[in-house]
Amino acid sequence: MAAALSRGGHELWRGLDLELQPGELVAVLGPSGAGKTTLLRAILGLERLSGGSIEALGERVHRAGNRRIGYIPQQRPLPRHTSMRGRDLVRLGVDGHRFGFPLVRRGDRERVQSLIEAVGAAAFADRPVGLLSGGEQQRLRVGQALADDPGLLLCDEPLTSLDLANQRDVIDLIDRYRRDSGAGVLLVTHDINPVLDQVDRILYLARGRFTLGRPDDVLTSETLTALYDTPVHVARVGGRLVVVGVPDSDAGHHHHGDHEDAPVAAAGAQAGEAA
Repeated sequence: MAAALSRGGHELWRGLDLELQPGELVAVLGPSGAGKTTLLRAILGLERLSGGSIEALGERVHRAGNRRIGYIPQQRPLPRHTSMRGRDLVRLGVDGHRFGFPLVRRGDRERVQSLIEAVGAAAFADRPVGLLSGGEQQRLRVGQALADDPGLLLCDEPLTSLDLANQRDVIDLIDRYRRDSGAGVLLVTHDINPVLDQVDRILYLARGRFTLGRPDDVLTSETLTALYDTPVHVARVGGRLVVVGVPDSDAGHHHHGDHEDAPVAAAGAQAGEAA
C-alpha cells in the first residue's frame, strides 16, 4: 500500500511507493518543507503516517526503533566547550542504547577503535570533540552511525556547512560502506552535485507530489516543470547542475533542504533487506 503523510493539516506526500534495493543509494531532493526529513523520521518510527505502512529490513517500523538502521545527522558543529573526546562520540553508537550504568562489554574498545580507523579519524579521536573541525566531527558521526553494521543508512543532509574537500570525504565514506556491506542508503541533500556520481535514483518531493527515477530522467526541465506546474530550467554550468525557476530555491545550490525538526530510514514503501 502506498504511503501518505500529513502534518498540521498539510499533506506532504501521498501515494509514495519506494522499495530501496540492497546497495542502492537514493537521493531525496525538494524544497524546504516538502517532507524530506519527515520521511526519514517516519522510517525511524518517529512520525505516524496518515496512510499506508513502512517496512524496514523485513520489519514493520515501530517507535522503539531498529538498531540496524543507521542515521547520520546534519553537520552541526558541537560547542567548543564540549569536553567529550572524539572516540566518546563514536562509543555512543556502540553502547549509548544501553540503560543504566554503561558497563564496558568485552570487545567494545576494539569495536570503537575499528570504527575510528574505518572513517579515518585515528589522528584526532582523543582530542575534545568541540575543538575539531566540522569535517572531523562528521567523520566521527559516520563512525557512530555504522556501529551496528546497519543494513539501512539514513543520511539527513550530512554535507551541510562542509567545504568541498570534506564533502567528498564524507560521501566517499558513505559510498564505500554501502558498496562493501550492501546496505541501502537514503540521503537527503539540498545540493545533488557532490553525490551525483554515486546516486542510483532520485526521489524528488514537491508540493505534495513526487517523482522517482534515475538522475537523467528526474533532473530535466520537463520533469521538474511538470512537478512544480511552473517553468523550471535545468542546465549544466561548469560541470555542475543548476536549477533555475524553482519556488523557494537557492540560486547557489540545486535545492534547499528541509528545515523540519530532525533527526531522524521508504514507504508504502519498503526499506527492506533492501531498505
